[in-house]
Amino acid sequence: MDLREKIISKEHIYKGNFLNLEKVKVELPNGEFSTRDVVRHPGGVAIIAETHDNKILFVEQFRTPMEDLLLEVPAGKLEYGEDPYECAKRELEEETGYKSDNLEFIGKIVMAPGFSDEYMHFYYAKDLYKGVKGGDDDEFIDIKEFTLDEINDMIRHGEITDSKTISGIKLFENREK
Repeated sequence: MDLREKIISKEHIYKGNFLNLEKVKVELPNGEFSTRDVVRHPGGVAIIAETHDNKILFVEQFRTPMEDLLLEVPAGKLEYGEDPYECAKRELEEETGYKSDNLEFIGKIVMAPGFSDEYMHFYYAKDLYKGVKGGDDDEFIDIKEFTLDEINDMIRHGEITDSKTISGIKLFENREK
């Protein structure tokens, strides 16, 4: 059986700063019809940045939807049409104050395929050097550093719950060295 759904129509519901919401009518593989709510997102990047003493940089920030502080790897959204590599360089410096001329693509994941088209592109950054910490006016971030063993313990104990961070750490651990 061909499992693909055929898109019949799209209705624009909401346009935000960078998210768009569509109601999509589809024909199902069995010939019936249904609708899908789809969030259109430009995608993002996440960076596993390793210091000279083999620690991974993390950002701690308050996330309003979760109403809590989260520990995450540095990350940010792509501008529409932006190259993920260039975005990773920019976000690394903006969020951490570090730069790297040695970024390596280590993989990508789909963030929430049940309702969003967002891809997250992952980069490994090494040979870090000081840049200028920037960021958005409404972004307040603390920088933390952890060893890989500490990170894996925090994941196991539920102290790190962010899916992009956990995925990025696993991609980092499984990259070709």
